[in-house]
Amino acid sequence: MTQTAAPRTQRPGVSLEAATQRRARMAEEMRQSKLIRRLITPEGAAIRLKLATAGERAGAFLIDVAIQWVIVIATLFGLSALIGALTPGSANIAFAFWLVFFFFVRNFYYIFFEIGQRAATPGKRALGLRVAARDGGRLTANSVLARNFIREIEVGLPFQFAMMGGDGASGWMALLGLAWSGVFLLFPIFNKDKMRVGDLIAGTWVIRSPKTKLMHDITSAAKAADASARFNFTVAQADAYGIHELHVLEDVLRQSTPEIKHQVAERIRAKIGWTKQTGETDLAFLEAYYGALRRRLEQRMLLGERKADKFDVR
Repeated sequence: MTQTAAPRTQRPGVSLEAATQRRARMAEEMRQSKLIRRLITPEGAAIRLKLATAGERAGAFLIDVAIQWVIVIATLFGLSALIGALTPGSANIAFAFWLVFFFFVRNFYYIFFEIGQRAATPGKRALGLRVAARDGGRLTANSVLARNFIREIEVGLPFQFAMMGGDGASGWMALLGLAWSGVFLLFPIFNKDKMRVGDLIAGTWVIRSPKTKLMHDITSAAKAADASARFNFTVAQADAYGIHELHVLEDVLRQSTPEIKHQVAERIRAKIGWTKQTGETDLAFLEAYYGALRRRLEQRMLLGERKADKFDVR
């Protein structure tokens, strides 16, 4: 006798399609949560960062390579048009300068963009990525140089081994060299932080440019949406205070009396030059300013700029 398997049961009122979509959504949320990192700065502020996936990093790299080749080919065509009007000796000098230019584009393209304030190449910016220090500090020039000079080993070396030909021992040496250098090329796939070897040495991450949110235990989502519509603080107003005042303001919102909230609100209004609007309450003003100040400080810390308190004018 053959025994038939019992059919799978479903919860009443839940269709198979809805259950499948729910499982897929939960799997995607679990996958995304593996890319979240919580960074505690020396001042005690917590920042949630989302790492870039290996696919996003590869996409940004391909965009940057395409831009590099467009620059190199465009200058080569321009040089070819110019050589016809030059003497043979001048043409050789011009071509030598082009080779130097090609060297700088290949080796310093990434350094030039990542050492800037945005810490991102055009390819990374197109996909919403940037480079950040893993310790929460400022992204230094040494870190940028280290992570990009290793790129020649990670990308250039495998390509050179792949182009090597030959029979017998030379062919096997090329194959072994390709396998060894491939470890560096595929390193981001096999570690949970999606780091290149250059990131590991330089102490950096590639993260998605964050969109910070207010803490829900201070202001609810509805209040935050209403506050953003009513209050529009400038960057200068948000820069008036630092991390110390943020912590003090958080304590005021959590624990203080209405009288203290009124006094603090008046001091902040005077400090930033804010005119009280019709129907504006002290609590709504403090919650809105807390959100603006927190977002601004987190944005600055991601750039390696810490404002300790209102007296810190860096």
